[in-house]
Amino acid sequence: MLNKINLSARFTFILKCLLLSYLLTTGLLLLLALMLYRFGLSEKVVSVCIVAIYIIVTFFAGFLAGKREGNRKFLWGLLIGSLYFIILLIVSLIVNHGMTNVSGNFFTILFLCAGSGMLGGMVS
Repeated sequence: MLNKINLSARFTFILKCLLLSYLLTTGLLLLLALMLYRFGLSEKVVSVCIVAIYIIVTFFAGFLAGKREGNRKFLWGLLIGSLYFIILLIVSLIVNHGMTNVSGNFFTILFLCAGSGMLGGMVS
């Protein structure tokens, strides 16, 4: 019974971390949209900022997960970063109606999200 409660609490915490990370992503993307409107940023700058947002958010979520779990922090950060990417991929596939418009740097973003989540967990 104790194991079920512990598993349920971990699952709930992972969902909270993911929700917080997507709320933070939304806020940062809205700020980026405001900066794009205000300063007329180039497409290259916007692309770099989007990748930077992914890195910052997954680092923060991995940091929170590692801080709470205490042991095997890097694995919890890796899990959070990977789940963040998987949800991002699923939403992208739904919006784009298939794999045709999925970004060409698929694996780069995967490794950046998973790696920065793992780094956040290790630093915590």
